Amino acid sequence: MPVLSTNNLTLVDWAKRTDKQGNIPVIAELLAQTNEILDDCVFVMANDVTSHRVVIRTGLPSVYWRSINEGIPPSKSTTAQVDESIGMLEAYSEPDVELVKLNGNTEETRLSEDVAFLEAMNQEMASTIFYGNPASDSNKPLGLAPRYSQHTNAGNSQNVISAGGAGSDNTSAWLLVWGEQSVFCTFPKGSTAGLEHHDMGEQLIQKSDGTRYKALVTHYIWKLGLVVKDWRYVVRICNIDVSDLIGQIGTQLSTASTALVKLMSRALDRVPNLNMGKACFYMNRTCFSGLKLAAMDKSSSALGIEQAKDQFGTSRAWLSYEGVPIRKTDALLNTESVVPA
Repeated sequence: MPVLSTNNLTLVDWAKRTDKQGNIPVIAELLAQTNEILDDCVFVMANDVTSHRVVIRTGLPSVYWRSINEGIPPSKSTTAQVDESIGMLEAYSEPDVELVKLNGNTEETRLSEDVAFLEAMNQEMASTIFYGNPASDSNKPLGLAPRYSQHTNAGNSQNVISAGGAGSDNTSAWLLVWGEQSVFCTFPKGSTAGLEHHDMGEQLIQKSDGTRYKALVTHYIWKLGLVVKDWRYVVRICNIDVSDLIGQIGTQLSTASTALVKLMSRALDRVPNLNMGKACFYMNRTCFSGLKLAAMDKSSSALGIEQAKDQFGTSRAWLSYEGVPIRKTDALLNTESVVPA
């Protein structure tokens, strides 16, 4: 049965620990309800303000067989330091005071606007976790796709499995094992985890033409970085042909869905130790729908639909594969280019 992590802090855990006024926990819950990746993601406070430095093992020491009265040379492991950057996502809401007051319920009107901003930031952050690339936008943290971008000729290629798609309508499914020693999200040292929501009250706003109006200003800011401390705990199934999945949805167990299930089995086998953290699969609705149909086929015993409680205590139906939860995320595109060898 899918079980939420109890050993590592999620966004909601951090929010409940750091906010005494109750505002941030509400924001955290709204975010997690629309972005399933936040149900699982482990958050760790960074050891710096703009980045998080990790030490990665790059080589093991040499070991020797020894005979009596013979010596052996000393040896050592090798390590490397990596600085993972932290990005800063911001937005301001400035509705006219008189507009907000029109229906007589100012707070309800502002909350409805808050939800829209939360969803926009939620979608952008989820997309950045997968596709963020400082090479195209230096303000973004490095996401997963640029790290796992070749399936044969890179150091981590054994954890990039190609499904064989050759067109421009491809997608990816990901297996992540969240944990402090594997992969986690980070936020600046001494700051607050997750999205911060600041009510700045009534302010006089000057427009570009010089005119002014009074607005109720709200500031939203979310600082986040992604740390892959051990690349072996992330597996990408790339080049999944979307047209094959769409064309066969509606059958009990499509060929494309069967192939994806087999690749998910291979992905699980690539991870050294699933007990290192919380393992979850992530895919978009197209893949998820195909697998859900497969789960309804009685001949498919590895896939299952199970009831479990989320971190808010709400009972939900989870699709899982060999006990590993499968999450939907709309951030994963159906228009990925072919991941090359």
